Amino acid sequence: MRLTLSVIKADVGSIGGHTKPSSRMMAAVEGEVAKAICNNLLIDGFVCHTGDDIAIIMTHTRGEGSSEIHQFAWKAFLAATSVAKTSGLYGAGQDLLADAPSGNIRGAGPGVAELSFDHSLSGARPAESFMVFAADKCGPGAYNLPLYLAFADPMYCAGLMLPPMIKGFRFHVIDMDHTAGDSVIELDAPADNYHIAALLRDNERFGIDRIVSQTYGEVAVAVSAQRLHAIAGKYTGKDDPVAIIRNQGIFPAPEEIISPFAKAHFVGGDARGSHVMPLMPVPLNTPVTGMYCLPIVSCTGFSIDKEGRFSESYTDFFDNPAWDEVRRRAQSKAIEMRSQGWSGAAMLPYSELEYGGFRDTVSALLKRFRLREERKPEAAE
Repeated sequence: MRLTLSVIKADVGSIGGHTKPSSRMMAAVEGEVAKAICNNLLIDGFVCHTGDDIAIIMTHTRGEGSSEIHQFAWKAFLAATSVAKTSGLYGAGQDLLADAPSGNIRGAGPGVAELSFDHSLSGARPAESFMVFAADKCGPGAYNLPLYLAFADPMYCAGLMLPPMIKGFRFHVIDMDHTAGDSVIELDAPADNYHIAALLRDNERFGIDRIVSQTYGEVAVAVSAQRLHAIAGKYTGKDDPVAIIRNQGIFPAPEEIISPFAKAHFVGGDARGSHVMPLMPVPLNTPVTGMYCLPIVSCTGFSIDKEGRFSESYTDFFDNPAWDEVRRRAQSKAIEMRSQGWSGAAMLPYSELEYGGFRDTVSALLKRFRLREERKPEAAE
């Protein structure tokens, strides 16, 4: 069976500001998923949220970019939007940038990550397990560093030295500033490690789109590398990316994938998408209620049976006391960075500020600049 994993997420409303979706919104999406399973559109589905973003995790056989799957997700988010509007919630329908896309909704606002594989539970993959990362208040480049460390650095992933992974992985890196279509370069780790790093250091422009095993040709990672401000032409909320990562066996193990997140590394995001702040790992269904609107990321693990259904439960990787220390460190780093306020590296450069008001303020001031008249030298006595 050729199985497709699709994760589609959107912010379509939240309670008391940009915090979390309401229980009625979640129920509306869950109801749509249940109907899609009964109608055999989906094999299985799971609904969760990270901050104010609702994510629909799906298995099906319609392939990547399926208009049927994408239209289903769009309608599910419309149902949640309707609830949000009726309830007077903040940002109702915020990520739905198009009125009514006719097919694939990539580029219409919701974040989309998809990958397909032959699902037989035999050969190189006798068991199929995967993880879904969902982040809020940050951009797709937030995954650049941890994915590079997990799939290209044996200091973080000792499994890279084993025969199934010794040939390395191919990184598909996308230029997110290119809006006319997907502009992608393919670079091989470890041979191109320095070239990969040269691009991924710029989280705002370049992002990992997918990662592929060079030994088996199997897709290991898919990321929703789209930027809302590049699509909409204005700030409509941070991009809040999702990523699908297959693990174990021919791919890194879960602990090798999540360990780089212990860095609580700095990313662009936070309030109005305008600051540089640490990314805090959090349990699933965590609202954004802490000081500074800290960027957050959740990680959920699933196994898939031979029919393509999820196992009876899931693993919440960051819901563990071991991550409490990382969360404390992230908050400490955030307090120190925000104590610098608007100055220097604490905020993104004007070219990247996604809140249009900042650019409007500076643009208005630039019109008031005047060339200073040259002072004539004073005559000698």
